[in-house]
Amino acid sequence: MTDQHDLTPDRLRADGALLLEPDVVLTPDGPMDHYAAVVTGDTFLAVGPAERLERTYPHLTPVRLRGHILMPGFVDSHHHLTQTFGAALAFGEPSEIFRRLWVPLEGALDEEEVYVAAKLAALESLRGGFTTVAEAGTRAPVDVELVAAATRDVGIRCVLGLVCNDADSDPDTSTTLANAEKHLVRYCTEELIHPSLAISVPEAATARTLHDTARLAAAAGAVVQIHVNEHLAAVERSLVQHGLRPLEYLHEVGALGPQLLAAHATLLTPRELTLLADSGAAVSYNPVASAWKGNAVAPATTMAERGIRFGLGTDGTRGDAFRLTEAAEFAQRLAYGLATGDSSCGAGWTWLEHAGRGGADAVGLGARTGRIAEGAAADFLLVDVSGPEMRLSWDLPWELVRRGNRDQITAVFVAGRLRLWRGWPLDWDGPALVRRAADMSRDVLLRAPVTRVHPTSTGARHAHAERSTAQ
Repeated sequence: MTDQHDLTPDRLRADGALLLEPDVVLTPDGPMDHYAAVVTGDTFLAVGPAERLERTYPHLTPVRLRGHILMPGFVDSHHHLTQTFGAALAFGEPSEIFRRLWVPLEGALDEEEVYVAAKLAALESLRGGFTTVAEAGTRAPVDVELVAAATRDVGIRCVLGLVCNDADSDPDTSTTLANAEKHLVRYCTEELIHPSLAISVPEAATARTLHDTARLAAAAGAVVQIHVNEHLAAVERSLVQHGLRPLEYLHEVGALGPQLLAAHATLLTPRELTLLADSGAAVSYNPVASAWKGNAVAPATTMAERGIRFGLGTDGTRGDAFRLTEAAEFAQRLAYGLATGDSSCGAGWTWLEHAGRGGADAVGLGARTGRIAEGAAADFLLVDVSGPEMRLSWDLPWELVRRGNRDQITAVFVAGRLRLWRGWPLDWDGPALVRRAADMSRDVLLRAPVTRVHPTSTGARHAHAERSTAQ
């Protein structure tokens, strides 16, 4: 039996099955003490009481993980992997920065830069505890296989969007739909890449394409990712153009259904909440992005109460899953809980649930990942809870939401393989990638026609000092 002090990455990379015995397994029914899990191939062969599994699999040597919990990997239900070179440019900027930053930035990327940017973002996500990311579709003029290759090489599960915008192109939508069908077929048998369709915002596609991409995705068991009700300007454009709010318009054209993954969905009327609940559509609740560059906070506690499917997404802000769950709870508390005297605001477990199993369901992978259970994909984390922040816990789900952080992640597994050990890959040079990306990003940002509204933090400080001196 392996003690924590004897634990090495090689012990977790043994050929054949692994019998893992942490202090706690975070199951769909909650935290279970003295539980174990058997991992074989890319799935969980068994999950249950450690003593029973030891009797059932006597040929396996238990790997004792003292001071650790075994929990599902997190799901980032909304990301933009090829925007990572400009992530810091979003700080202190007003809404709809995609027009001034992301579209020009992605348009300036060549093939090598797309691959490196996506690989860097995927590495950051793994380091933060995400084992699945939903990529909302790059605007870079390249084959999306470059993004697929980057995530595949890192070893993270990716729901890969193909942008199907066609409102400004030829009114014949057949080419757009043919490309969508090819994309869905191209990746339908991959282990880690799961095809998805994407439309930037409802007005970026024709009514026919909105309807037909929904039909194609539903038939393929995939999702269509669309930014919906994120900013006041977007809601107002829809009202002017269609006489309907964005979700109402998607409903009118037949694009609202279980295949829809609506990113943000912050500015919702009671009518739109009913449309989401009745249609079975899913939402990506992106609390950090809403705080940094949005106009509102999605009513996630109301969504949970009404049975609306939703996951948590970063929108590329920062790849730290524990901080994301804390932001999800905290945003609800500030926006809704304080005003109503709701001191629970989801009781902790809500945010873990929707960061894992609920997120997997939202991105179309609910049957495959997001839970520690027999037959599920072995996408999981080994998290050290022996330190002073967590050792005295009496309520593990709340502690993980409020006090957990990515520095506690000892190991990240995706599809049964150890992908990261203490924050870094074992089979390729992570620090070298970071250095390469840092050099490359400078060149990209020098030539990309991006426009910032506000100066950098340092520039703003200098301007403040000058004004103070002048007064």
